[in-house]
Amino acid sequence: MAANKSYTIVEYFGGDDGYRCGYCKNEKGNFSHGMWSHTMTVQDYQDLIDRGWRRSGKYVYKPIMNKTCCPQYTIRCHALKFQPSKSHKKILKKMSKFISNGELPTGQDDAEPMDSVCEEARPQEPSTVCHAEVKCAAITDIQKEVAECPTGTEVQKEAVDAAPTGPETTRKDLMSVLDERTAATAPKAGMGADPSRPLCRKAKDLRKERRLQKEQMRKNADVSSIVSSTPPTPTHASQPKTLEDFINESLPDKSSHCLEVRLVRSNPPSPQFKASFDASYQVYKLYQMAIHKDPPDKPSESQFRRFLCDSPLEAEYSPDGPEVGYGSFHQQYWLDGRIVAVGVIDILPTCVSSVYLYYHPDSASLSLGSYSALREIAFTRQLQKQSPKLSFYYLGFYIHSCPKMRYKGQYRPSDLLCPETFAWVPIERCILQLENSRYARFNQDSDAGDARVLKDVGRAMVLYRRTVMPYAAYSRKRKGSSDETEVQQYAGLVGQDCAERILLYRA
Repeated sequence: MAANKSYTIVEYFGGDDGYRCGYCKNEKGNFSHGMWSHTMTVQDYQDLIDRGWRRSGKYVYKPIMNKTCCPQYTIRCHALKFQPSKSHKKILKKMSKFISNGELPTGQDDAEPMDSVCEEARPQEPSTVCHAEVKCAAITDIQKEVAECPTGTEVQKEAVDAAPTGPETTRKDLMSVLDERTAATAPKAGMGADPSRPLCRKAKDLRKERRLQKEQMRKNADVSSIVSSTPPTPTHASQPKTLEDFINESLPDKSSHCLEVRLVRSNPPSPQFKASFDASYQVYKLYQMAIHKDPPDKPSESQFRRFLCDSPLEAEYSPDGPEVGYGSFHQQYWLDGRIVAVGVIDILPTCVSSVYLYYHPDSASLSLGSYSALREIAFTRQLQKQSPKLSFYYLGFYIHSCPKMRYKGQYRPSDLLCPETFAWVPIERCILQLENSRYARFNQDSDAGDARVLKDVGRAMVLYRRTVMPYAAYSRKRKGSSDETEVQQYAGLVGQDCAERILLYRA
């Protein structure tokens, strides 16, 4: 084997058994193909998610779309063309007001639900593989992180200036802000309207005044155009604000709060990731208990590591790639020196893929689910300046049959992946079909098929007794082997290209 090549090594499990669905709670309605990945290149994972796969820790799964209770369609947003909607702007302004003057929103939480991390929906780590053997088979040791790799912007930094403190005091800080603001604005007992403020005016009077002001402005504009021979130059204020404008909106020097976003590599774990691990885990535990109603003993540290810290993706760097490199990261949101939210993401050759988001329950009114997605879209655009082909933001799965999970369709323009041809189709066209059927083929060309369909199972690569070989050679060595059907199914699911690169472990 070439000494300069890295391989992806997987064990395929099939998909015959039903699992509990994290969305509709059907005990046996969730069906998916699965495989355990011991190591994986970022290009192989990019190709797999473009065929409907998705990872949870080191477990990689693909829903059986025409069988599962809640079909899950891969969704991607065109980050470069994204324009924040009215509701997105409202969320960004809400965060700006909170940081600027401590104005904490009240009322019901309007943050969208996040994807479930369900232990029941996947088998445990396989125990039949000799990990020393797998490690020996991985040709290149790419787990050594490049020292002090720079990041893209000032706020996307890995440097942790101070030792992390626990998130348990966040509630006190946020609630103290709320109490102070409430005390300052509440009317005093026995008093009616505030005598220091002007009387309320009728709505029709206000509308009339605004109409007169507009007419006056129009007249002034007409006069100025006659006097001046040079056409007026549009002011900066007339230009629509970009996503970055809203995020980086100038704040007063003495803000009530300080929000910082830090990017730390989770695999292999960087020193900054290790230093903040306990604080990050505590936020996850509180989130699972408050949002997903987990009992106190369920959000264990081992579960946290397995689902949200462990990753098969090795750290990779490329001359034409982003400065931070490719692989798995945590984007930590630090509010006044404490972690309040963490976005788990993968940086891949053509996209930033969102894995999961968890936040401190006391910060729920800040709509951190939506806010983090907007920040991740902006981060994707930032990386695209360094790596031109990295231009998409993947939001995981879109589940139209679950109304609470349709929020991902609000990040537009976006596409859904056709489950039969693996072609990308604008979501507007897809929704019309999904209104009539949970499962739908989005590609309207009836003659179109899978362009990367398996053509020759004999060319699928196998890792057998520390030796890499095509399946044709393996089947000759193992005469009478009955696993051809399984290998055929696996190769068809990953596609011919991946089947010829990924090593399928055979004991």
